[in-house]
Amino acid sequence: MENLMITCISKPPVIIPTKHDNLSEFSQPQTKLSFTYTKNTKNTKITDNHVKNLARSGRLAEAVAALDSIALSGSQVRPNTFISLLQACIDFGSLDLGRKLHARIHLVKESDPFVETKLVSMYAKCGSFADARKVFDEMSQKNLYTWSAMIGAYSRVSRWKEVVELFFLMMEDGVLPDEFLFPRILQASANCGDVRTGRLLHSLVIRLGMVCYTRVSNSVLAVYAKCGKLRSARRFFDYMNERDRVTWNSMLLAYCQKGENDEAYKLFNGMWGEGIEPCIVSWNILINSYNQLGRCDVALGLMKEMESSRVSPDVFTWTSMISGLAQNGRRWQALFLFKEMLLAGIKPNGVTITSAVSACASLKVLKLGLEIHSIALRMGITDNVLVGNSLTDMYAKCGELEAARQVFDMIEEKDVYTWNSMIAGYCQAGYCGKAYELFIKMQESDVKPNVITWNTMISGYIQNGDEDRAMDLFQRIEQDGKIRRNTASWNALIAGYVQLGAIDKAFGVFRQMQSCSISPNSVTILSILPGCANLIATKKVKEIHGCILRRDLEFVISISNSLIDTYAKSGNILYSRNIFDGMSTRDIISWNSIIGGYVLHGCFDAALDLFDQMRKLGIKPNRGTFLSIILARGIAKMVDEGKQIFSSISDNYEIIPAIEHYSAMVDLYGRSGRLGEAMEFIEDMPIEPDSSVWTSLLTASRIHKDIALAVLAGERLLDLEPGNIVVNQLMYQIYSLCGKLDDSSKVRKLEKESTLRRSLGQSWIEVRNTVHAFVTGDQSKPSSNLLHSWVQNITREVNIDDHHGGFFIEEEEKEEIGGIHSEKLAIAFALISSPSSPRSIRIVKNIRMCRNCHLTAKYVSLRFGCEIYLSDTKFFHHFKNGRCSCGDYW
Repeated sequence: MENLMITCISKPPVIIPTKHDNLSEFSQPQTKLSFTYTKNTKNTKITDNHVKNLARSGRLAEAVAALDSIALSGSQVRPNTFISLLQACIDFGSLDLGRKLHARIHLVKESDPFVETKLVSMYAKCGSFADARKVFDEMSQKNLYTWSAMIGAYSRVSRWKEVVELFFLMMEDGVLPDEFLFPRILQASANCGDVRTGRLLHSLVIRLGMVCYTRVSNSVLAVYAKCGKLRSARRFFDYMNERDRVTWNSMLLAYCQKGENDEAYKLFNGMWGEGIEPCIVSWNILINSYNQLGRCDVALGLMKEMESSRVSPDVFTWTSMISGLAQNGRRWQALFLFKEMLLAGIKPNGVTITSAVSACASLKVLKLGLEIHSIALRMGITDNVLVGNSLTDMYAKCGELEAARQVFDMIEEKDVYTWNSMIAGYCQAGYCGKAYELFIKMQESDVKPNVITWNTMISGYIQNGDEDRAMDLFQRIEQDGKIRRNTASWNALIAGYVQLGAIDKAFGVFRQMQSCSISPNSVTILSILPGCANLIATKKVKEIHGCILRRDLEFVISISNSLIDTYAKSGNILYSRNIFDGMSTRDIISWNSIIGGYVLHGCFDAALDLFDQMRKLGIKPNRGTFLSIILARGIAKMVDEGKQIFSSISDNYEIIPAIEHYSAMVDLYGRSGRLGEAMEFIEDMPIEPDSSVWTSLLTASRIHKDIALAVLAGERLLDLEPGNIVVNQLMYQIYSLCGKLDDSSKVRKLEKESTLRRSLGQSWIEVRNTVHAFVTGDQSKPSSNLLHSWVQNITREVNIDDHHGGFFIEEEEKEEIGGIHSEKLAIAFALISSPSSPRSIRIVKNIRMCRNCHLTAKYVSLRFGCEIYLSDTKFFHHFKNGRCSCGDYW
């Protein structure tokens, strides 16, 4: 202290009193000391006020310099002055000056826990939690305010576990929370899902008599609500003496989080009974919850009710509705609502823009996407990463990759979704090379690829036909990416192989996946099942069905629907019906799948019966339903009823018929031989007939031997598909039949195409778990002689007239020219290979079955007592007892 006083002698205020060594005898030491003390006190007061003023005006550096001056004068500052300085550091976010103040804490006159508490707050609020906790831990004495400061600091950054830990340390220290601190600790236990601590806090609240504080009681209620303890929450709610809007909203939220929206709505109505008018938050909780459950119509009704109650929807209300509609497949409605929001003068936020842009991306409506992008630009929120990501995704899905890349490049702080959106855009457009370049750049950036990135690349390569690169990435994902493959990784390969038609490879991956203890999910099943929708994959379908049962996936409605469809297409319509009958819940796809399955098998009566059941149950048919029913009426030759159904599509159901419905109507007329009406129908079509319509007419003309209409239909097909080999061959035959084989260049071209590029028939059959392929006229197999001999014997038995009365229009050459057709060889192989006649034979053929082979198959089914299932490019044939499900019309 002496050294400090010597140093201070040079300063003007203290030079005179301290400079005289020899004092006058009249000068009393006490008087001198008293004078000096009084002067110093006055100086300290001025200095404290000066420091406070500097702090208030933000001149913190000058305030610290003033502190240094005080230190040099040997003086100290009051605790309140130091607290003011620390508060200024908080207000101006100055951590550096806060640290400098911390270094000068010894200038505070006496040890004060409030100063240390403020120091903790300063460090926490300026972002240095390590320093805050260090100061806190080094404090010898901690009072309630100290604990509150530290707990509050952790609460502000949502570090809820640390808050709970501090609560227990606080209790060990003998300090109890007050009515202000209890809500913070209760909030922490709620957000941690720590209901055990919540119950402990509840009991403590009761013992301390703090239940009377509504804010504390609301926090207790929130713990039970957020932790899913609905019964405890309701019991506490019912016993509360005083309930405010926060109380009611917490209970509403509790019900909604459990999906009990109807109970929440009853509670909502109960608010009015207690004289509490629901606020905007109350309405939004209900509206948002109904949207999340997919009950958007109820949510829309609530929004209208809200407006009639004179509560104006805010941005959260509109955003919740727009997001809910978009996520539940009602994207156009979401965009219309977005427009209404703008007209209502409500400014959208980043989430609103993101939802609207995502709807545009799914619908691929670029024009609307551009308009919303311009709105985002005017609002200045394009730097929002969520908005930027949605815009990148929208442009990519709309095929505008340059625009997508521009948005991508402008996003400064890219997250993993930003990179994934751009990479996916390149992959979907087939630019896997550019996607891979970006993939490499991502690895070099601060944002590393995640499993979705790798899966996107795998899916991109295999869907674009590069299965080797896809498999290479699949194998590297764990080694190079240090990322564990997930179910989606396997699904990407399976879906890709199915798309490439490599069903055996897809099955290999499917089996390997299970051997690696990776459980197939619904996406796996829905990816692989479509690859088995053919007659030679029956055993594979059953294998997948077994997997579905083992994984308890049979209750997933989309899987049941896919099984119905796949079993029908693989020839097991009874299995399809059993699955359909066993479904506890059915949607329109369920009904369409089973009805379509019966139509495929030619069982029009069962299809029509199901349609009647469906209508009695009040299930609204859609385009798919009507297509199947028109086809069923056609098979049944019920033309008038078919015409009524077609008319009802637009008249009763306000659905615009699609081209496939017009094609089905031509088939309806054609099957009944009403070709004139079919032609009139085509001429009256409001849309341009496509290939399917003219193919239906050509089939009818061929079956009913109307050469003039066959020429007309064929020429229209030739105009639409000039490069189609099959059409060229058929037209050459038609011209030959009607004597039009003149020397025109058109006919010469057809003759050349017909000669050089003939359709080569191929058939596949599964015998003893092995798929065997047969080619028309092929005699290279070891058993060819035996097969050809068997076919020739059967042909003699059948005694088929192969000249069709001179009307021969077939996709495949006559057997006298091209050799025995492949399906006959397949049938022969199935019968010869089995020691006894097989109960069923299943064949897939790549082109339309000819009349000769059709008659042979009917005869074999009768002669050997077996069922033959054969699917060609035109129809699904089921031969039994000498008859075919196609009714000889294909």
